[in-house]
Amino acid sequence: MNIAIFFGTETGNAEMLAEDIATELEDQHETTVANLADSAPEALQVADLNVIVCSSYDDGDLPASAKPFVERVQSEMPDLTGVRFAIFGLGDSEYAETYGFGSMKLAELLVSRGAQALGERPVHDAAGDELPEDMAMPWLLEIIEAADA
Repeated sequence: MNIAIFFGTETGNAEMLAEDIATELEDQHETTVANLADSAPEALQVADLNVIVCSSYDDGDLPASAKPFVERVQSEMPDLTGVRFAIFGLGDSEYAETYGFGSMKLAELLVSRGAQALGERPVHDAAGDELPEDMAMPWLLEIIEAADA
C-alpha cells in the first residue's frame, strides 16, 4: 500500500513520530514523510492512505508547521472526496480543556472538504508514561488492515 505520512509539529515530536512510523512500515509498504508546511492539499490525493501526526500547541492551537497547510485548504477549498486519512494527535492532558485540539481541528477541516477519516483519532498524552510510538503503531496497523480489506 502507498502510505503518505504527514506531520504538523511545533517542537519536533510529531516529526520524530512520523519518521518512526515510516521506519516501521517501510518493509511492507511504500511510505513517504512530509511536513504539512511543505505540502499542498493535493498531496493528500496521491497515496492510498494518508497518516497525519499532529500536535497541539498553546491553548489547543494548530502547531506552526500545520498552519500554512490549513490556510491553503481554507483558501483553496479543494474537493478532497476520495481521500482517506487517519490522524494521530499529540497533546498534554495538563491542558484538559484543549487537550488534542490541534489534531481535532485538522481532522474536522479535512472531513469538511470531503475526506474520509479512518478509525478513531487517538491523542498521546505527553504527561503520561506511554511512548507515542507504542500507542500509534497498534492503532495504525489496525487501520491499515481494515483499509486493505
